[in-house]
Parts: sequence; structure tokens; C-alpha cells
Amino acid sequence: MAANQKPTDATPAFVALHRANVQFTSHSYVHDPRAESFGMEAAQALGVEAGRVFKTLMAVIDGELCVGVVPVMGSLDLKALADALGGKRAQMADAAQAQRATGYVIGGISPVGQKKRHRTVIDKSSAQWPTIFVSGGRRGLEAELHPDDLVRVTQAVVSRIAR
Repeated sequence: MAANQKPTDATPAFVALHRANVQFTSHSYVHDPRAESFGMEAAQALGVEAGRVFKTLMAVIDGELCVGVVPVMGSLDLKALADALGGKRAQMADAAQAQRATGYVIGGISPVGQKKRHRTVIDKSSAQWPTIFVSGGRRGLEAELHPDDLVRVTQAVVSRIAR
């Protein structure tokens, strides 16, 4: 159960985490629409190292929409993502496609609670932290959880996919 969860935080991500009995903590902050990087904004607003805050990116691998979860200060290595999932060609999904497929807005896409389960790869660097932060399903809302719990709930592959 989230330590500081409010009823207004009942996003699909938090509902999915509760259903999976995942221990997590909800963290909210006031999102600045002028922020250049949603993830870096979250790290700064929450006062945590950027390496602990992960962004969720949608890519298309051989025609299939997939998820890459990488630290906010890095970028997604598309070739490494394709390799981790046994694919050949990868490209970033366009924003509209990502929003339709996940049910979340850009800057608030969570790897958890998407409309449909997508194959997911989480960067290996997540394992170095006792907890990591991922989007809670809207801008200004983060879920802090153990990396192994995120792997379990998303049925993810763990691999080096960040640059």
C-alpha cells in the first residue's frame, strides 16, 4: 500500500500495482508545462538522483509496439532494445501511437497499467538502486518501487538498453 497515496492518485498504474500486491510509494509534485524534460523535472522536484528516475519510452520493433524503461538522463539504444527482444528493426513510436496504445499522455506514460500489455525491457542499471521511480500515470506523479517488483509486474526483460 502506498504510504502517502491520496484517492485522487487512482491512476491505472496505481490500480495495477495494488492488484499485483506491489509495495510502492506515491510521490507527487507540481508539473511545470514549460519543463524541457519530464523525467529530469521529476528528479529535481523530488530531490533524487536522476539515475533513480526512469522514463518509459515506446518503440516499434519489427511492427510490434514495445516498451523501453531507461534512466531519465540517458537515451534509449534502439538496437539494444531490439536485440533484447529478439527483433531486427526498431524505431521510436510516434507520440499519438504511444498515447493511444497506453492510455497515458506523453510525459505521463507508465510502464504499468497500460491499456494492453506490451513486451517490456528495463535497463540493467535499475538493479543498482534499492528503489527506482517511474511515472505513476500522469505528469507530476511518480511511483517509487523496488526494481524487481517492476520487472515482475511488467514481465520485463532486464538488459543494457540505455546510452
